[in-house]
Amino acid sequence: MELDALDHRIIAALEADARISFAALADLVGLSKTPCWKRVKALEEAGVIRGYRTLLDPSRLGFGLEAFVQVSIDVERFDAFEAAVRRHPLIWRCHATTGEADYLLHILATDMAALDRLLRQELNRLPGVRHTVTSMSTREIKSDISLAEAARHAEG
Repeated sequence: MELDALDHRIIAALEADARISFAALADLVGLSKTPCWKRVKALEEAGVIRGYRTLLDPSRLGFGLEAFVQVSIDVERFDAFEAAVRRHPLIWRCHATTGEADYLLHILATDMAALDRLLRQELNRLPGVRHTVTSMSTREIKSDISLAEAARHAEG
């Protein structure tokens, strides 16, 4: 789907406030309500808009630590490893990577003892895991980028 300037304004507005009403969204982007609703539905159907969610602050939910774990696995076990990662509630994000490791996990833990248990008793026992290297996040510099802004920048 080729996005035009109006689509970019719609996705930027929804990215900033997914709870905005269609009437307010239409006013904001300069459309009437029905054409605005149709554009949003088209963006959803095209997969540009994958869903709507509430952003939660991990630290306010008791997760005092974030860590990044590089994982090397036995190649023949990647299906089982990926299935186990999808089921694990403390693995926030997982990316298949190039380089020395096969995957990069972004995990959450309440404290150092919980992180140690997670690494030793759970992550290192996932299917196919051969080696892990863990890095701790000391503070977050940037998060929650605007994908709408990034898309505009990439096109321009």
